[in-house]
Amino acid sequence: MFLTMTFRWFLVFSVSIAVTAIDDDLIPSTLDGPFEPVTVPYDVSLRGNAVDLPDTDPRVRRCVEGFEPEQISVSLSVNYDSVWISWITGEFQVGNKIKPLNPNTVASVVRYGRSRVPLTDEASGYSLVYNQLYPFEGLQNYTSGIIHHVRLTGLKPSTLYYYRCGDPSISAMSDIYHFRTMPVSGPRSYPNRIAVVGDLGLTYNTTDTIHNLKSNKPDLVLLVGDVSYANLYRTNGTGSDCYDCSFPETPIHETYQPRWDYWGRFMQSLISRTPIMVIEGNHEIEEQAGKQSFVAYSSRFAFPSEESKSSSPFYYSFNAGGIHFIMLGAYVDYSKSAKQYKWLERDLANVDRSMIPWLVAAWHPPWYNTYTAHYKEAECMRLEMEELLYSYGVDIVFNGHVHAYERSNRVYNYTLDPCGPVHITVGDGGNREKMAIEHADEAANCPEPSSTHDEDMGGFCATNFTRGPAAGKFCWDQQPDYSAFRESSFGHGILEVKNETWALWTWYRNQDSSGKVGDQVYIVRQPELCLGSIKLPKSSFADS
Repeated sequence: MFLTMTFRWFLVFSVSIAVTAIDDDLIPSTLDGPFEPVTVPYDVSLRGNAVDLPDTDPRVRRCVEGFEPEQISVSLSVNYDSVWISWITGEFQVGNKIKPLNPNTVASVVRYGRSRVPLTDEASGYSLVYNQLYPFEGLQNYTSGIIHHVRLTGLKPSTLYYYRCGDPSISAMSDIYHFRTMPVSGPRSYPNRIAVVGDLGLTYNTTDTIHNLKSNKPDLVLLVGDVSYANLYRTNGTGSDCYDCSFPETPIHETYQPRWDYWGRFMQSLISRTPIMVIEGNHEIEEQAGKQSFVAYSSRFAFPSEESKSSSPFYYSFNAGGIHFIMLGAYVDYSKSAKQYKWLERDLANVDRSMIPWLVAAWHPPWYNTYTAHYKEAECMRLEMEELLYSYGVDIVFNGHVHAYERSNRVYNYTLDPCGPVHITVGDGGNREKMAIEHADEAANCPEPSSTHDEDMGGFCATNFTRGPAAGKFCWDQQPDYSAFRESSFGHGILEVKNETWALWTWYRNQDSSGKVGDQVYIVRQPELCLGSIKLPKSSFADS
């Protein structure tokens, strides 16, 4: 024990990781785990205030004229040398008689450079318009402004770039913004801070989350699904925190697409300078005429799908320094015979762990969830994909969907396993549907198995446990040993990868001051323990 602790402290100080205190205790690491389960009692004073920003709020109003750019955002390509710039020009339309704008009438141009003046480089991209159509009497249709996506290439790593976007031929260019590229991929090269958040929406809680997130000055934002919650509204703008409860007789699940525009305007101050990477959630399905779905999601964001050899915006990958991020789709086919699974196999096999040690996966609904809300809902996906992720040594998994915070011990197949990833749920960004507060392991809270089925996830696989302390039962009768920490509060997380071995994870609650954290742990990679069970793509873990 003394040698282990001595070695641990040698590692900590050798990479200059500052060890701070939480309530006078040293920050724990996964070397200290598995941890005894902790549940923070629910603070009843936090309930409420899950109220959407109205369309009269100045933060969501259109403040440009003509075809000047708005809703400007930056997203990453596969590597540091390329980013996407996206924006919208022109006004959306809502009504029974809409006439889509012609995307060919406004150019998609970005001027950029390493100095504000002059902006020496120029790139052009493509544009599109999407519609949200409902073939039912009394429902209003929507057509978007012109959405522009331009890819910048040939960029330097860890470099500040300035840019303007728009159409210079009609004097419709934006102000000058800036972004910083990701560091070059390498075992000692990482972004300083990566913000992780889920289930944002656009409520007053959301504004608190984004304010606190901005104060942490992230280099990258990861949004793990459920973006605008436009589908909590009917096409006339009437909203509810429970659509099915309030509008049970609607012929189709309507949406109010202007909520997407409001969200884009509110977020611009952050994501016009900090890249954001998004994966779809269930609130992005938004079925419309012709059974089309995910149209707003697929149109409004730029994804490095083609660059990462994916055929879909629903799953893709990218690098941020020595981290390889895998973004997976829970609402498209994930079976072993599907395109997504075959792509995932190829993608994992091509990661050189000597150069990119960290593997981080993200998708919307969690596999490991002890709350009643969405309990075992993603079990089919887990049964199809967990073994593959485990076999390649995925280190961390981020999810949303459950409107609360939860961090697991290292786990695989519901069993504590030092080679399994740490699963972290951050579905507490501030959405209108409020927090999840009930736990499935509490008396009378265990849901009926049939109630856990979600048709959008492609199947029903939730069964009783076959082994362990809960064998023969659908729920544990106490907080499961794989659940290390859980709390029902709104907030966001920050991931700080220090080197090829250590990463600091911090979860910030909205109700706390900026200097206080809700949960914090060092996640420590120990690939040498798992060489017998983990595949070695391209380069041996022993070399990393």
